[in-house]
Amino acid sequence: MKTILYATDYSDNSVAALKYSKFLAERLNYRLVVCHVFKYPTILGSTVLSEPFPKLEKNAFKTHRTKLEDFCKEHLEPGWKGPNVQLQPVENKSVMNGILSTAEEWHAQMVVAGMKGENVLKEIIIGSTTKNLIEKAPCPILAIPEDAGQVPLKTIVYATAFEEEDVYAIRKLTELAQVFKAEIQVVHIVTEDEYEGETQMEWFKDMLQEKVNYEEIEFKYMFSDNILHSLRLYLDDVEADMVVMLEREHKGIFKKWFHGDLVKKMESYSKVPLLSFREGNHQLFYFSAVL
Repeated sequence: MKTILYATDYSDNSVAALKYSKFLAERLNYRLVVCHVFKYPTILGSTVLSEPFPKLEKNAFKTHRTKLEDFCKEHLEPGWKGPNVQLQPVENKSVMNGILSTAEEWHAQMVVAGMKGENVLKEIIIGSTTKNLIEKAPCPILAIPEDAGQVPLKTIVYATAFEEEDVYAIRKLTELAQVFKAEIQVVHIVTEDEYEGETQMEWFKDMLQEKVNYEEIEFKYMFSDNILHSLRLYLDDVEADMVVMLEREHKGIFKKWFHGDLVKKMESYSKVPLLSFREGNHQLFYFSAVL
């Protein structure tokens, strides 16, 4: 069975991500693994440090399994328990490494995590666990805003730079979109000096139509000197349910900024769920539901 991995720190801003993960797992008929990464043994306090190591380790895992169960019980609907929901406390000195190792262990198709609001996370900060996961995870990362609801996907916006890697990512994205019969809007926002943009759009459309068999795809081409601001306005205008980007490295300054900092800055936008593919991930994982 395919797996969605949800990682929580028990905070309020991760509650929406828990609910969204459960909703998505049910619609896709996936297993949901709910995990929390803890550092051992400091979280238990100094009063128990004299206990033998095996007992201390066992108690740590038992404590966090109970906390995970209480967290799910508090925030999910009655009847959330079942064979398709697994609780997994993970001991690791690094939260990110703990999540990555768990994702690899379960061969996760997706990792879901919460993201903080703009009043907490400044736009230019790129040090959060979610942002680091976007750069290093072996599968796509879905970052969920604190106030996101569990609504069926109707409009998915894919921000493209008109490159071949985008085509393969969109092809994998259609496997998620078709479950909800969602429209994918492929958007390219450029500065006025990108004079070959329209030609690139036509080339990209032809290549996409050749490799992707999904009718509900629209294309949008816009000029702007502030790509991030214009993308945010566009997401609001079309009432986007999800924005999707591809994270990768480029030598070109513009493309590196577009696919690097923009993805991370969008993670702090905190209004629309952000699904981030990393270069190569879309070739390893797929979303198709077992219906």
